[in-house]
Amino acid sequence: MISWAQIAYGAVLSGIAAAVFVALAARTDRLPAVLGGAVATIAGAVAWNAILRAAHGDQFFTDAPVTVLPASWQDTGSGVFALALSGAVLGGFVLPGLPARRVAAYAVLCGLSAFLVDVYLY
Repeated sequence: MISWAQIAYGAVLSGIAAAVFVALAARTDRLPAVLGGAVATIAGAVAWNAILRAAHGDQFFTDAPVTVLPASWQDTGSGVFALALSGAVLGGFVLPGLPARRVAAYAVLCGLSAFLVDVYLY
């Protein structure tokens, strides 16, 4: 089971990656998109890992036997939670006036950030 320090470290890295990806993709409303996406990504990663920690879900940390993409269910869950939370935060509160397609693209970048950071960086 990973520690709270590891959870915080991974969540912050995920938020930074999400901020970079969204900043590169955002045409308008860059600062709100970056900040909202980063905060939602961090919160999503922390929420998922807190659930695993509370449920003693050590089996979720088994990596797939694929050298190029050794993802685990824990990695996938972080990406899914970041995607869902960033979609809700960006679409519902931060950027409600933007087209849904653009907000969804930002949310996908946030989810992908959390997933890739989990797979490769911690």
